[in-house]
Amino acid sequence: MSFFQNQLDAINPAAGSGRRWVYVPYDQLTDDVGPLATLPPQQVGIVLVESEWWMRRRPYHRQKLALLMLNQRAFALEQAQRGVAVRYLVTRDSHRAALERELRESGGSAIVMEPAERELRVELEPLVREGLLEMVRHEGWLTTREDFHQGTGMAPPFRMDAFYRHVRQRTGYLMENGKPLGGKYSHDHDNREAWSGNPSAPETPRFAMDALRDEVATLIEREYHQHPGRLDVEALPATASDAEQWWAWAKEACLPHFGPYEDAMSTASRGLFHTRLSPLINIHRLLPRRIVEESLTLAIPLNSKEGFLRQMIGWREFVRHIHDATDGFRSLDRRRVSVMEHAGDGGWGNWLGREWPRPDPLPGLDGGAMSNAFEATEPLPAAFWNGCSGMNCLDTVVQSVWDEGWSHHITRLMVVSNIATLLEYSPRDLTDWFWVGYIDAYDWVVEPNVLGMSTHSAGDVMTTKPYIAGSAYINKMSDYCQECRFSPNGDCPIKRLYWAFLDRHENQLAGNMRLRQIMAALRKRSARDREMDRTVFEITQQRLRAGEELRPADYPA
Repeated sequence: MSFFQNQLDAINPAAGSGRRWVYVPYDQLTDDVGPLATLPPQQVGIVLVESEWWMRRRPYHRQKLALLMLNQRAFALEQAQRGVAVRYLVTRDSHRAALERELRESGGSAIVMEPAERELRVELEPLVREGLLEMVRHEGWLTTREDFHQGTGMAPPFRMDAFYRHVRQRTGYLMENGKPLGGKYSHDHDNREAWSGNPSAPETPRFAMDALRDEVATLIEREYHQHPGRLDVEALPATASDAEQWWAWAKEACLPHFGPYEDAMSTASRGLFHTRLSPLINIHRLLPRRIVEESLTLAIPLNSKEGFLRQMIGWREFVRHIHDATDGFRSLDRRRVSVMEHAGDGGWGNWLGREWPRPDPLPGLDGGAMSNAFEATEPLPAAFWNGCSGMNCLDTVVQSVWDEGWSHHITRLMVVSNIATLLEYSPRDLTDWFWVGYIDAYDWVVEPNVLGMSTHSAGDVMTTKPYIAGSAYINKMSDYCQECRFSPNGDCPIKRLYWAFLDRHENQLAGNMRLRQIMAALRKRSARDREMDRTVFEITQQRLRAGEELRPADYPA
């Protein structure tokens, strides 16, 4: 028997017949909201499911598997310690199958807060219909569907700034006498400084190895060794105490300097002053409301305070509502990804050199919507798995993803997504790459952020233009170019890839008011430059498709 199971058996109270049972999904590990916050511990029991089927559904980063295993097991022990009866199911089956079997055998039913992930909601739907599960409102969110519609309207296009203003006005966050502190809602223009090394960037917390971490690490190395990414369990918070330690570190070491360097990127620090709270917040080890309200009391600059608030409300809450309102973009596009796609050439197959051994699909689950406004179909190259493109900016970020399962939001947006968009990589492939690679990624996070925002693949549903930039932006906001074989002002392919993208989609983008100035510049671009732009695009695609690193000699002078 495992260490975890021995520990749980030693402290687990008797189930009894009078307890109200609660199914706790993997991303609701809290007793501060929902049924666990209102029911006395001695009157409640919880069911947790550790599903091998779910873990093998996609090639999730090993660090993501470890984060969820560690926190779910630690949460089970914490709940048993406070008097809650715990049924912890380790299964090769899906969550649905394991939960149904448990409930039918016990002759009971369970209550569950509405899961954040659409996939899990679909998976559990048959149990809700049969009365085995009672689904209630998820109390972990900061805003409601009414907030969303009051701020943005009932139909697309939906705009984040309108939603953000509405929530600020309703809650009074950073407001005074009905007006925003500092005279404006967004201090984004104050948050665009490059980082030169001063102030020093903090090191992230690490946690001592213990029996729980050792057991989870051993399990993942044995059973999930084919999954990508480096495993480092000492870098992961697991217990409620660990989560508190991480929040204390974020408040002291990160938030005072977060604002000015929010958009900065560096080889010297992967995280700079980003708090890295999203993995904990997205599984509710730390509650969003508490984090927001405590951050507003800190003695930190207004631009840091507002920038953090905008991340929590303006984007986190907004993208959740977008995903809900569009049914994961399915209501906008009838095409679906087959459950068996992303194998073979491109996608998930090329990093292994073989087909991903996906478990049998469940009825009702597909692979996601296929929004693709620019009709980009190129599969992701091996460089997205091995970090060997020859472009230092991309390789640096890709290596950080497979080292840590994380990179901050500007590297996601203006390096990875930007380059993928310029090279016409499939937005669905890119979405799923984010989904499997990042430890804070779930469907409601990645589909709006990639399909809706960074690639603009869903059109103007939530953004007015694609988030693309040339080498000048990356050079301005980072030190990546200093160690690159390409020169940002000379032979860097990203410089011409930017113009080539605008050229290919000139008719589609010509009427976009936010691109009016740059499209006018495109029209003045010489025929020779346009031809060279197209040549650089073709060579770059071909080299990366072949799994080769880019070199200056690849391109005509």
